[in-house]
Amino acid sequence: MNTNQLKNYAKLLAVKGLNVQKGQEVWISAELDQPEFVTMVVEECYKAGASKVVVDWTHQPVSKLNASYRSEEVLSTVANWEKEKFQYMVDNLPCRLYIESSDPDGMKGIDQDKMRRASIATYPIIKPYRDQIENKYQWCIAAVPGKAWAKKIFPYLSEEEGMEALWDAILKTARADGDDPCKAWDEHNANLERRSKYLNDLHLTSLEYKSSNGTDFKVGLIDEGRFCGGGETSLLGHFFNPNIPSEEIFTSPKAGDAEGIVYSAKPLSYRGELIENFSVRFEKGKVVEVRAEKGEELLRQMVSMDEGASMLGECALIAYDSPINNTGILFYNTLFDENASCHLALGRGFHDCIQNFEEKSQEDFKKLGVNESMIHVDFMIGSKDLSIVGVTKDGKRVQLFENGNWAF
Repeated sequence: MNTNQLKNYAKLLAVKGLNVQKGQEVWISAELDQPEFVTMVVEECYKAGASKVVVDWTHQPVSKLNASYRSEEVLSTVANWEKEKFQYMVDNLPCRLYIESSDPDGMKGIDQDKMRRASIATYPIIKPYRDQIENKYQWCIAAVPGKAWAKKIFPYLSEEEGMEALWDAILKTARADGDDPCKAWDEHNANLERRSKYLNDLHLTSLEYKSSNGTDFKVGLIDEGRFCGGGETSLLGHFFNPNIPSEEIFTSPKAGDAEGIVYSAKPLSYRGELIENFSVRFEKGKVVEVRAEKGEELLRQMVSMDEGASMLGECALIAYDSPINNTGILFYNTLFDENASCHLALGRGFHDCIQNFEEKSQEDFKKLGVNESMIHVDFMIGSKDLSIVGVTKDGKRVQLFENGNWAF
């Protein structure tokens, strides 16, 4: 892979992804797959003004061993040093960069029910820390190739060819394959902002989805909700891009207001295992039935994590004719596949999808209908013939998507 391209990508993550400010700390979480690239990112963060950059290296095989051998009691415990780490983040608000490269099947075979119970036990301990930092810091999720991931996508290529092909796909979809990725993202953000404004000016009360695959679904929207897309601005006033790549315009729907059935358009990688060819049926806003050709029990566990796990936290609109979908690649990775076409998310909603969110309390968000849950799991429903109609406050029906793509 061309070194200059990789340096441009590293700069993009530091400057447009995180938008590191002078004197800020940066925490990077990365697997062991691309240490040379991570080193480039560290340097770009320092060049952008970071006071300190810390890399938290992870290794999926070790994570699997921990999940397999640790008792439920140990997995359910948040040690004092971990609490101190959370408190440090509350006090210092470092930028967080997550660089993904893990094997989509890398956690297959672990006791998922044990992991579910452990997550339920630790969530109440971790949540207060997360609530204190929400919307206050810059963060970004991006990706680099991993050998097992590349082999999953390109099984017919050699290891070297597969890694090169995955690098090409990542850089292309991240708009980092040109001479000036940062400029490309400025233009991309402006386009997403334009579409968001159009949707917000409609003052929609609901969305109706229909597709020949069986999807027939209606979801209510929050009166004070808004559509967002591309970059976000933290409460400290710093603009950043939380997902690279990103093609979505999204909002948090009204919890408890969803009816009908939706069918998946792509597999879902959840906790290191794949759920394939599945459907989710809603009644009175909650999941009442799930079916899947593969991973059905894991899907059932997911929607039963807590009360909010069976309700929606996000509706995201992405053209079927998106750069990611047009690669023809199934990435088996939510960061990419969720940005290939329209998706929904079960679980936690977004506070910053509410007008004047910075002035509201947790109780305000609950009353408005922003869903609360320990999970937020995106699953893809966009199809080639998907139709989405928006209904306005005065009852007007507006065609938003036709044949899988934007109708405006």
